[in-house]
Amino acid sequence: MIPRYTRPEMAAIWEPESKFQIWFEIEAHACDAQAELGVIPKSAAKTVWEKGGFNVARIDEIERAVKHDVIAFLTSLAEHVGDDARFIHQGMTSSDVLDTCFSVQLVRATDLLMVGMDRLLAALKKLAYEHKDTVCVGRSHAIHAEPVTFGLKMAQAYAEFDRNKARLTAARKDIATCAISGAVGTFANIDPRVEEHVAKKLGLEFEPISTQVIPRDRHAMYFATLGVIGSSIERLAVEIRHLQRTEVLEVEEYFSKDQKGSSAMPHKRNPILTENLTGQARLIRMAVTPAMENVALWHERDISHSSVERQIGPDTTVTLDFSLHRMALVIEKLLVYPENMMANMNKLGGLIHSQRVLLALTQAGVSREDSYRLVQRNAMPVWRGEGDFLELLKADKEVTAALSDAEIEALFNLDYHTKNVGVIFKRVFGE
Repeated sequence: MIPRYTRPEMAAIWEPESKFQIWFEIEAHACDAQAELGVIPKSAAKTVWEKGGFNVARIDEIERAVKHDVIAFLTSLAEHVGDDARFIHQGMTSSDVLDTCFSVQLVRATDLLMVGMDRLLAALKKLAYEHKDTVCVGRSHAIHAEPVTFGLKMAQAYAEFDRNKARLTAARKDIATCAISGAVGTFANIDPRVEEHVAKKLGLEFEPISTQVIPRDRHAMYFATLGVIGSSIERLAVEIRHLQRTEVLEVEEYFSKDQKGSSAMPHKRNPILTENLTGQARLIRMAVTPAMENVALWHERDISHSSVERQIGPDTTVTLDFSLHRMALVIEKLLVYPENMMANMNKLGGLIHSQRVLLALTQAGVSREDSYRLVQRNAMPVWRGEGDFLELLKADKEVTAALSDAEIEALFNLDYHTKNVGVIFKRVFGE
């Protein structure tokens, strides 16, 4: 995590103070449950809440000696609580604290990711409706194909991120589990009701069966979901980057009054935000494979997953959080140039209507093979800059034997290609 690509709200979840506060709450809630069960004195549980505290610098100092972060924390906590500290962590293991804390942090991080997701969805919906009928050329293989609208491009992105929101919702539910089951997960030294109490207090579900650790298939699915969202961000970013190329210039990232594009060339206006988002997506996906590999721990547990999660937890959520808000900003301030869209669409002299001509010829009784031959025969000269597609078709005796000039001209109507835009919008937005 570096400040350049970090929003403070997300970074705060992963700060040591936040982590140790969650650790304290796990231990204190467990004490409450133990007290209710008669395992420890109720006065001890009360003392933990009243006197409990920690000092990050002191924890770090202790850890340098004991080489164990949870023991260092418990020692610091005991220095605040006093004699009743002996009742803390009864029957628990380090993983009970670490795994439950990680779940809390991921849930809180996901709630922040949802804020960014909703902002992006709102921006995409607004832009889609603004340009619902703004005609532009659709491209396959980056080559002109047939007309679409810019609103449809944004509606497609909206539908994709709406699916991602559903995936993120499911991932949040999957990761929101608590494990307070003791060594090897058998509850031999701690009552299962303690786990149920702590889970309820922290807004989690209890893990049905842990093996001293929460099963890492949950985490693998979580980070895989973040990876998919990163890829969707990249897809939209690449679309904008292509549309901003000088030769295209159908859209452009907002360029502020005092912004500079190049240290060498004062004329430059570069798509730096979407280029940055392409790079950020690579970092987000970087967590997916390690998270998958964390699933296969030895027997009931090992800690091969630990060093991985200490890094991918904060790094990936921070990066995705930043990316969602950056993409939302790009869409909110995107410059759209309908005139350039129309000019680009007309560059191929009407070739974008070739399929309509092909279909019309087949409907008029010409075989598909001959129809394709006739259309392609007239299309290829236009590619070479040797005439207009409509005029060439009207001059082709084989074509006019099947279609009148008026029938051919009617095939070049742009409205034909956009007649179902409303249907698609209703499917996407449900309105």
